[in-house]
Amino acid sequence: MKIVIIGGVAGGASAAARTRRLDDTAEIVLIERGGFPSFANCGMPYYVGGVIQSRDKLLVAPVQMLRERHRLDVRTRSEVTSIDREAQTIQVRQLESGESYFESYDKLIIATGASPITPPLPGIDNQRVLRLRNLDDADAMHRIATADAKRAIIIGGGFIGVEVAENLVHRGIQTTLIERGTQLLGPWDPEMVVPIEQAFKEKGIELLYKTSVTGFQPCESGVSVQIENQPSREADFVVLCIGVTPENKLAKEAGLDCGQRGGVIVNAHMQTTDPNIYAVGDVVEVHDIIGDCPTQIPLAGPANRQGRIAADHALGRPSQFRGVQGTSVVGAFGVSAAMTGWSEKLLQRNNVDYEKIYIHPANHAGYYPGAEGMTLKLLFSTSNGRIFGAQGVGGNGVDKRIDVISMAIQANLTVEDLEESELCYAPQFGSAKDPVNMLGFVASDVMRGDQPVTHVDRLLDGTPDGTFLLDVRSVPEFQRGHLPGAVNIPIEELRERLSEVPQDQQIVAYCQVGIRGYLATRVLMQNGYNVANLSGGYKLWQRYGIEPAV
Repeated sequence: MKIVIIGGVAGGASAAARTRRLDDTAEIVLIERGGFPSFANCGMPYYVGGVIQSRDKLLVAPVQMLRERHRLDVRTRSEVTSIDREAQTIQVRQLESGESYFESYDKLIIATGASPITPPLPGIDNQRVLRLRNLDDADAMHRIATADAKRAIIIGGGFIGVEVAENLVHRGIQTTLIERGTQLLGPWDPEMVVPIEQAFKEKGIELLYKTSVTGFQPCESGVSVQIENQPSREADFVVLCIGVTPENKLAKEAGLDCGQRGGVIVNAHMQTTDPNIYAVGDVVEVHDIIGDCPTQIPLAGPANRQGRIAADHALGRPSQFRGVQGTSVVGAFGVSAAMTGWSEKLLQRNNVDYEKIYIHPANHAGYYPGAEGMTLKLLFSTSNGRIFGAQGVGGNGVDKRIDVISMAIQANLTVEDLEESELCYAPQFGSAKDPVNMLGFVASDVMRGDQPVTHVDRLLDGTPDGTFLLDVRSVPEFQRGHLPGAVNIPIEELRERLSEVPQDQQIVAYCQVGIRGYLATRVLMQNGYNVANLSGGYKLWQRYGIEPAV
């Protein structure tokens, strides 16, 4: 069996190593356009920022290791220029010599990845306009960032943009981030990324939203960024982080089917429309298990698994890729944001009926020193408790909770199953009622009708006439700020002051984070009131940047 793999990094290198472990006699050829077939591309921003000081740390499996330990035929600085499906050969061009040759295969695995989106803007080829795809890019950015650079402009506020911004600040570089949208981290819902945006501002990063770049020009300091309807901005260098697109040229020219977004179409075994050709990683279109639809999600974890599955199936094993749900995490300046499944924006866009809840727990027992707060959001169906997605933002422990919910989604568990999730507990690690359990408690209460909820965004759309806003916090809390028009009756006094709450109006009860609002909701419901708890409480209200009434 001769298996040829085009491209390394997560998908290709995993496929090569897995093939060798399964078949020690197979001929395995790994062809990589760059100089490093297996490197940690997710670590590159941290090398630029000096968090990872040694570039060698990014080399997951150096070429020599792949050749000697795994007996792989690794060919770097080589580019595959065409695929002949009928002859089962590829044409390879050696980049240093320019010479070309043909290589045969029994099975071919395409792992060409995705390339940074480069819009056709004037001056985009300026040497000071950088991307961050491979180690050569990282080396170039590292050289400039450590050569007395004073100012940088990042275009794009996604994963890479956020990570690069944090690391340039570590270098002491004044940083501006330009984003065409209205928030950082577009896949998240806007209220969930506010803490990261606040951290950026505290670190002096200038955030320009709803801003489009129209071109680049050389200037004395380095490069001038031309901005639509605004004065230009000068910087020592610019970093383009506006997304990636599947590098599908080889596949398309070979006649393999591609999806609307350009990803190579594969089945559950990672086979393309040619059964002898597989494709893995960022170049493929994947199956979204939440919406049961095709999507494009460039993440390293799925790419690794796809590489293994392609190798398995090429060697006769019935492995299948179950699909993706977009589980991801990003961090900056001590704030983490994680998510899994669909966001509220995506549910709305696809007209899915859903409900949501928010909680604000600590990462471990509050009485144990060092507890850090977080906000968790759960999206689910009230008809059957299916979990559509979850998002978290805060300090330590956010990733842990989203990982648990990710596994719950994969196992087709419901919000009621979250109530009974048995998770490890000691005061320094968690709470007896873990935040995951708390999400299950609240969501299940909503499903059962024990705790009707309403939301800040619904109130902002306009409080219906006859709605009575009831603030059940303490008097000092209320005096520091409250919802406009709210009446303050502390939860400790509510039972004795029920006569002050109108029975002919819709009541919206709220507190700081939701717990006292829930207690008030239960008291009022059992006394015949039509009441809903404001999920996430006053803390979430503040996330929306609304001036409080005082």
